[in-house]
Amino acid sequence: MEYKSFLVKYGEIGVKGKNRYKFEDALVRQLGFALKKLDCEFNIVKEHGRIYVDMLGPYDYEDTVAALQRVFGVVSICPVIRLNDSAYETIADESVRFLKEISAGTEQSFKVFTRRIDKSYPGTSEEISASLGGVILEACPNLHVDVRNPELKFNVEIRNEGVLLYALSIPGPGGMPVGTAGKAMLLLSGGIDSPVAGYMIAKRGVYLEATYFHAPPYTSERAKQKVVDLARILARYAGPVRLHIVNFTDIQLYIYEKCPREELTIIMRRYMMRIAESIAKKNGAMALITGESIGQVASQTIPSLLSTNEVCTLPVFRPLIGFDKQEIIERAEKMDSYETSILPYEDCCTIFVAKHPVTNPELSRIKKSEERLSERIEELVETALKTEELVLCEA
Repeated sequence: MEYKSFLVKYGEIGVKGKNRYKFEDALVRQLGFALKKLDCEFNIVKEHGRIYVDMLGPYDYEDTVAALQRVFGVVSICPVIRLNDSAYETIADESVRFLKEISAGTEQSFKVFTRRIDKSYPGTSEEISASLGGVILEACPNLHVDVRNPELKFNVEIRNEGVLLYALSIPGPGGMPVGTAGKAMLLLSGGIDSPVAGYMIAKRGVYLEATYFHAPPYTSERAKQKVVDLARILARYAGPVRLHIVNFTDIQLYIYEKCPREELTIIMRRYMMRIAESIAKKNGAMALITGESIGQVASQTIPSLLSTNEVCTLPVFRPLIGFDKQEIIERAEKMDSYETSILPYEDCCTIFVAKHPVTNPELSRIKKSEERLSERIEELVETALKTEELVLCEA
């Protein structure tokens, strides 16, 4: 079957009341961004609560579906036949042709589902379904009716602007279109967790920027490239990601020199949060995002998270907080970031990790230890911010 149109269905957008059109328009924009990367001509049409993608020439079906499946806000994608003629005879003839082609002569069960949005059209939805079912049974001896669990769910939508025929519903990612819920700053490492955290927040309509802490020569250029690659994978779903690369080496060495070994991870993490928040505020982001999960490592116990949070004034989103590692890995595999995340390049945290990091830090003691940094730490932070590298990561 050669389809020339796709019906794009959405979910939550439909309950947005008077603001619904803004979310629809945002979804149309994101669909356009996703399809522009393909070598094809297309037109996106918004009609009466429906969004259609019409292909205007040759195109690759699989690539097009894959691109649409990466757009947040899309609940399902239905390849459709659009009829301008709504005469019953035309619908019946095209329904038979459609089902003959997609069933390819194989024995299958079917059921007709009719939606009569055009209430002036004669007959009820049930009557039209029954009539079309009879015509299809007579013309297609390989098909039989199963009203409970049909293999082919044949949909007929009779609308004011025409008729739609379709039998396939391909799941989309759901969520809300990116850009409808503000901007947040993702602390992106080279690990498994943080890309998944970014994906999950972007799925709620949040536009992403990201900060990566680089520690040359202790971390290599390959480690940095790995994070750039992860940001590009995120960009397939979230749109272009501005990646802020911060040289953290001098800050880490100074903390390593001045502070107790068991507190290194917490204190370094606190300065990462301070720097990421500074970059976030400068770029209009209203929250931070991390990939932390309770108890996964020493810096992610509840007392450790309390100590980390204390330095922030922006909200910190932790969408993985209740996930176990296997759940996170499964989501990373689904978004195709896992294989990149497990490449064996060290990040700046693992290089300086203590053998026995504190798991129950006392905030007062952490602050007391940070006083040892007072001589140079502000200067080092200012230098790190001034020398940040900005990389635009696109899919």
